[in-house]
Amino acid sequence: MSYVIDAPTLPTLPVRGTDDLFPIHRIYCVGRNYAEHAREMGHDPDKEPPFFFQKNPDTIVADGGEFPYPDKSSNVHFEMELVVALSKGGKDIAESDAMGCVYGYAVGLDMTRRDLQGEAKKKGRPWEVGKAFEYSAPCGHLVRASDIGHPENARIWLDVNGQRRQEGDINQLIWNIPETITYLSGLFTLAAGDLIYTGTPAGVGAIERGDVMTGGVDGVGEISITVV
Repeated sequence: MSYVIDAPTLPTLPVRGTDDLFPIHRIYCVGRNYAEHAREMGHDPDKEPPFFFQKNPDTIVADGGEFPYPDKSSNVHFEMELVVALSKGGKDIAESDAMGCVYGYAVGLDMTRRDLQGEAKKKGRPWEVGKAFEYSAPCGHLVRASDIGHPENARIWLDVNGQRRQEGDINQLIWNIPETITYLSGLFTLAAGDLIYTGTPAGVGAIERGDVMTGGVDGVGEISITVV
């Protein structure tokens, strides 16, 4: 048997301190999961259940890589996030079992064509054009939960050209990690290789060509991406 076209390369993330690679199955993102960010986007964080969107696995950009400024947009925003990587999944996962699905953690950026996302929102259309474009999911090395445990209180931050733009703590998540996994598994059958971008704190903003975005989550890692 042979493929009728060349099979695409499987997207992966390196695992810190090893030669291992983590194969990426799907990328899920949690929308407006920090209260202050929800408010800055004009929403009431006390009245919304969690909601999700997806990015394609091949939108990953490795730490130290480049983010090409995308076409058809003049207002591209950064969103710094803690990323959760799953080693197993399932459907309707109990909250008490959720953390047993976690392989490890990374730091990532949910890059957003805000103008195109805004147009889609006004027309009641899906967000793919604003969220799921090429290079829109930069992500750093994975660190194993067996090495660092499961972070609950950790500073999350982002600098652009050395200027602090975002800062918060992951303990400010509206829906914490086990709650998110449980809720998400009621909507999709989760699987080994899935990544969950858990949401961004307040302070999101626009970038320009030549900018250098550097951010991290204390105890998890950092990432640096250059806009070209």
